[in-house]
Amino acid sequence: MQELDDQHWRELLQRLRRFAVWLSRDAGAADDLVQATVERALGRWGQQRDSESLRPWLFTILYRLYLDGKRRERLHARWLNWFGRAQAEEPCGADTESIVMAQADLQAFARLSAEQRALLLLVSVEGLSYKEAADALGIPIGTVMSRLSRARAALRELTEGRPSSTALRRLK
Repeated sequence: MQELDDQHWRELLQRLRRFAVWLSRDAGAADDLVQATVERALGRWGQQRDSESLRPWLFTILYRLYLDGKRRERLHARWLNWFGRAQAEEPCGADTESIVMAQADLQAFARLSAEQRALLLLVSVEGLSYKEAADALGIPIGTVMSRLSRARAALRELTEGRPSSTALRRLK
C-alpha cells in the first residue's frame, strides 16, 4: 500500500473529526477518538490492503472505538449511580433567529440515536456508498438502507416542527 502525503492525511483527519464530534457530541472526546483511531490504524497498517478502502476502514475503526467507549461509560455510570453521584449537562443558548434555527436543527440531529447519526454522517455527509457504510458499521447493506430511511424520516419530523406528542395532565 502506498504512503499518504500530508494533504491526504489532513483531509482524512478533518473527516474523522467531524464524524467523531457528531458521535460523541464533545470536541475534546472527538479529538481523543480521532487520535485513538489513527493510533490503532497505524498499528495495524499491514491489515489495510488498498488505498480505495482506507477511508471506510478508518471510519470503521473510529465507530467501533466509539461503541467500546460507550459501553465503558455505561459501566462507569452504573458504578457512579451506585455510589450516589449524578452527572450534569451544560445548557446551550443562542442570540439571533438564524443561530436559533441552526441550533434547533443541530439539536434535532443530536437527538437522533447514535446509529442514525452515524448512518446519516457516513452516507449523506462523508459520501460513503451504502456498501462502504455497511462495512464500516458491520451491518448488512439492506439494514443500512432501511435504517437510513428511518433516520431521514426521523430527522425530517424533528426539523419540520412536528415533535412527538407528550402526555399532559389536565388539572381541574
